[in-house]
Formats: sequence, structure tokens, C-alpha cells
Amino acid sequence: MESRERVVRTLRFQRPDRAPRDLWLLPGVTMFRQEQVRAVQARFPTDLTGPDATYGRGERAQGTPNLRGRWTDEWGCVWEAAEDGVIGEVKGPPLADWSALDTYRLPYEVLRNADLSRVDESCRRTDRFVLAGTLIRPFERMQFLRGSQNLFLDLGYAPQELYRLRDMLHEFALQELELWCATAVDGISFMDDWGSMRGLLISPQTWREFFKPLYADYCRIIHRAGKFVFFHSDGHIAAIIPDLIEIGVDALNSQLFCMDIEAIAARFRGQITFWGELDRQYILPFGRPEDVRQAVRRVRRALDTGEGGVIAQFEWGNDTPMENVIAAYEAWEEPRDAVGA
Repeated sequence: MESRERVVRTLRFQRPDRAPRDLWLLPGVTMFRQEQVRAVQARFPTDLTGPDATYGRGERAQGTPNLRGRWTDEWGCVWEAAEDGVIGEVKGPPLADWSALDTYRLPYEVLRNADLSRVDESCRRTDRFVLAGTLIRPFERMQFLRGSQNLFLDLGYAPQELYRLRDMLHEFALQELELWCATAVDGISFMDDWGSMRGLLISPQTWREFFKPLYADYCRIIHRAGKFVFFHSDGHIAAIIPDLIEIGVDALNSQLFCMDIEAIAARFRGQITFWGELDRQYILPFGRPEDVRQAVRRVRRALDTGEGGVIAQFEWGNDTPMENVIAAYEAWEEPRDAVGA
């Protein structure tokens, strides 16, 4: 079975031959461990890939991301990384004072100057499922622009400027989706990190009133173009999984080990594809290979029914040893009956 068919059958619960493989690499792994990455990918080829495309350069962008020190992104946010190979944190939000909103301009040049001319050909050349990543992350983008503390206060007091900023970002996202929907990619992803270790960072009611309508628009547009919707969120997000299913998210990447995996499976298995993942806070970086195998087996017992609905995805972090990456994929190759799935 070719990779694209395998992923599509997984998303449609049509009995793929196995769970598709997907591997995320943190910047430090990409920068400093290329030989290990090539060895793992040669042994365990992934079933998903990205398109051949580039966004335009932002006029405000300065410096080099993911290196120790400060750099400025296309939105004008100043980031600081404490070491090479990490993304860092925003230390200079350009809209920390709402008075800056009247003159603030979103970086439309990155869309206007985007080069998607090679996308369709790159899709034709591969048998893998082509997933386009986007800049769409309204909650996090608002944190980067305002500062997290300011934004949480905004969500409580609901000033008019908050709605203006949300709508500005939404319009940017809609224009970005238009670009991708006109291409031959198989799926389109967007993201927002919504959870702490114990629950949502805001109330489910506020999420449903303020953010859910945006996501519903994205899902509707992507589906109308005949493509699948992929969504990522860190943290404990069990409270909004029913909403994500309702609006049409096809594949959800979440931190299963922050939640009760078995309870999540009992409620939602067969309604949405679980796009990974494994515990990257403790087990992957600090566990033994056997701990990793047991973690995979737990996920498979809960979710791997053979009907589809689960993708063998996890994140290779800077502190994760190569042997744990190999152990994870070895466990995904074990027969289902051998792991009790």
C-alpha cells in the first residue's frame, strides 16, 4: 500500500495495512544530528511529507531563528533563545500597548511573495501524503503580539481592540488558506497550544465563543477544497475534543500522555484520527528503550483497532536519544495481537 493511500484510509477509517508513520524534528535535531536523522528515516520512512514551497520574507525579520540570542520575526516579535537549537520565547511583543494597534500592519508580504509554483509538481512526484503547514495559530499569535499576561487579561476584560486584532488575524488566515486550497496538497494543518498539564488555559465557554468560530471557518474552507484538516495543540485539551470533532478536524495531534488515554479512546475513537503522539516530556528523553516500547503499546491498545484512526507520530526532541526513536518505531511494527491492540 502506498503512503498516500495508507494515510487517506487511516483518516477515513478504511483499514490501512498499518498505522502511517510521521516524525517531527526539533530544530536542534535538524541542526546537529543529521546523520542520525538520515539513518532513522532510511529504516523507517515517513508516510507524510511537506510540499515544495516558500513563503516570502518578512520586511521586519532580522537575525537567525533557533540560535542563541535575539531575532525578530516577520510579525515584529522579538524572540530570545537561551541556547542553539531551540525556538525560544517572545521577549518583545510589538502590541504590548494597544496604542500601537492603529498603525500595526500584518506581514502580508509573506503571502504576497510566497512561491507555491512548485507545489503541484512536488505532489505529483511523491506517493506520500502531502501536508501543508500554515502560519495559522490565532491564540498563540495574539500572545506573541500582545504578551501572554496581557492577552489573558484581555480575554477577561474583552476590550474592543481584542476583537479587532482577532479579526485582522482571521482575515490573514483566510487569505493564506486560499493560496493552499488552490494547490494539489492532500491536507492542510493549523495549530494553537491550548492546554496546561491539567486543563485548558482559558474556560471552554470563552474558547467556544471567541475562537471556535475561526476554526470552524478554516475547517469548512479546507473541506470545501477537498482536503483533510490537521490540527495540533499541546496540553490537556479533552474538554474541546468534542468541538474539534464537530467542526470537522480530521486528525488531531495532542499530548495524549497529559490526559487519560484510555478514557479519550473510549469517548472519541472512531470519530477523529489521533495524529500521535508519545510522551516527549519524560519517556522519550529520559526513559529506557523498553519504556518507550511500553508507551507505544499503551497507545496502540487504546487506539489501534486496525480500522484506522491513529498515526504513529512523535516528536524527536533535542534530548531524545536515537535508540528511543528506534524503539518507538520498532514497537509500532509489532503485530497488533502481540501488544494487545
